[in-house]
Amino acid sequence: MAKKKEVTVEDKLRALYDLQLIDSRIDEIKNTRGELPLEVKDLEDEIAGLQTRLNNFSTDIENLETSIANKKNNIEESKSLSKKYTEQQKNVRNNREFDSLTKEIEFQDLEIQLAEKHISEFQVKIAQKNEIFEVAKEKVKEKEVHLKHKLSELNSILEETEKEETLLLSKSEDFGKLIEERLFKAYKKIRSNVRNGLAVVTIERGASGGSFFTIPPQRQVEIAARKKIITDEHSGRILIDSQLAEEEKKKMSKFFSS
Repeated sequence: MAKKKEVTVEDKLRALYDLQLIDSRIDEIKNTRGELPLEVKDLEDEIAGLQTRLNNFSTDIENLETSIANKKNNIEESKSLSKKYTEQQKNVRNNREFDSLTKEIEFQDLEIQLAEKHISEFQVKIAQKNEIFEVAKEKVKEKEVHLKHKLSELNSILEETEKEETLLLSKSEDFGKLIEERLFKAYKKIRSNVRNGLAVVTIERGASGGSFFTIPPQRQVEIAARKKIITDEHSGRILIDSQLAEEEKKKMSKFFSS
């Protein structure tokens, strides 16, 4: 039975850097979209908020119109009662009954006046809400035109890059499976915590890529030896030597151009 090939530290470093190159290319694609996805999301949220406001205004106006209809019904009921009491006054037996009916008629008149006052107030509120409603409706139209324009821009970019991004995301997943779980998790964690998503970097001018802190010569020798995983003590990034990086870039360039 053939002996399983041992995975060396150098193999792990190469696999990690290959994954970094793929993920960095995905980042580049996402960056071409700029702030467009956020702008689209903000516009969609703003339109949804305005639409909710419009719906609330519509409900308020409907409720006010219902209240006006109810008050008009109350007025008709009060007029009917007032008419009934007026007729009853013609057949009273004494002044006490007449005075009692007079008070009822006066009460119904007050009810009518109060209802008419409420109707006037409701109509003013409806006019105010209709005015605000129309302004909000125009704002929704403006935002929808703006959103349509932004979506067109975004979709144009997505059409150009979607195929490549889908392939790269699939390859990123495949390459990630080649790396032991503990190391892969560490890579992901570093990548999420550092600027530009660079978790694996080369030594540039005696310092780790993206850092101004110098790496001691002895440490640089250890990195070049590729015998253990070494991280930058300041940023936490995994460090590799420039020769290994160039070899992997050359290898992966064929993959990217295919």
